Parts: sequence; structure tokens; C-alpha cells
Amino acid sequence: MNRLATVVLSIVLLSIAPQALPGDKEDVAAATMKWAELFVLDDPGPILALYAKDGVLWGTLSPTRRDTPEALKEYFVAAFRALPGHKVSFGDQYIRVYGDTAVNTGYYTFSFTKDGEAKSLPARYSFTYVKQGGQWLIVDHHSSGMPAPPK
Repeated sequence: MNRLATVVLSIVLLSIAPQALPGDKEDVAAATMKWAELFVLDDPGPILALYAKDGVLWGTLSPTRRDTPEALKEYFVAAFRALPGHKVSFGDQYIRVYGDTAVNTGYYTFSFTKDGEAKSLPARYSFTYVKQGGQWLIVDHHSSGMPAPPK
């Protein structure tokens, strides 16, 4: 292939490859913090608005995949009941953006009060987002308890 053809092919390929826009990582981080802000409410409605209609949740407190809006609502109602006074704090986040898709992976700690005693539940997570209508919506959310360190 001659040099001109290589340059033209490179330009074409670069122009069609999905690229993250400036600020997309920050927007994904903000969407995740919005999730944390809404998690403290005892109302599943606001947090459910952050999930796409076909969003899926593998929750920390359930062995069941939740893949309908009704199933997600059921999960959050039960989780809020199981974790009285629930809060969440995020640790390190690792965000990657691939065009209109993004993945945020890291760990968070749920805190709550049970029988008058402060408790915590460390967990790891992956949120997969898709940008729809200019908004980052969760299409896949996996959360699992943090395993104990090896002995």
C-alpha cells in the first residue's frame, strides 16, 4: 500500500472509531455519585430513574438477576428494608469510556444500623453505562460482597 493510501485509510479509521469526549469520565463519575446520593433515600423511584429500561442488576444482597424495572424496584425495596439507615461511600473508581458506553469498576462500602449497632458491608462493583439522550444510564450493575483476604 502506498503512503497516501495508508494516510487516507488511517484518517477514515480514526474518524469512525468511537472516542470519548472531553469530560465523559467526569460525567460517568458524576452519574455514579448521583447513584450514591439517591441510594440514601428510602424511595426506590429516584434511583431507578438512573437505570435504562433494559438495565440489569446483580445485587449484593440477592442471588437473583434483576432484569426488569419491576424486579429492580423489588430489589431496592428489600435492600432498603434490610439496611436501615443505609448509606454508601465509594472508594477507588476505575472509569473507561468507549464512545457511548462506559464502565466504572471499583469498591464501595455500605453502612447501616441494625439493632442499634453500626454495621458495614464492603463490596465491589461494576456499573456499565450507555449514553442515551445525553444522559449516562446504567445498563448493567454487578455488586458482590468483598471477599475476606486470604489467610
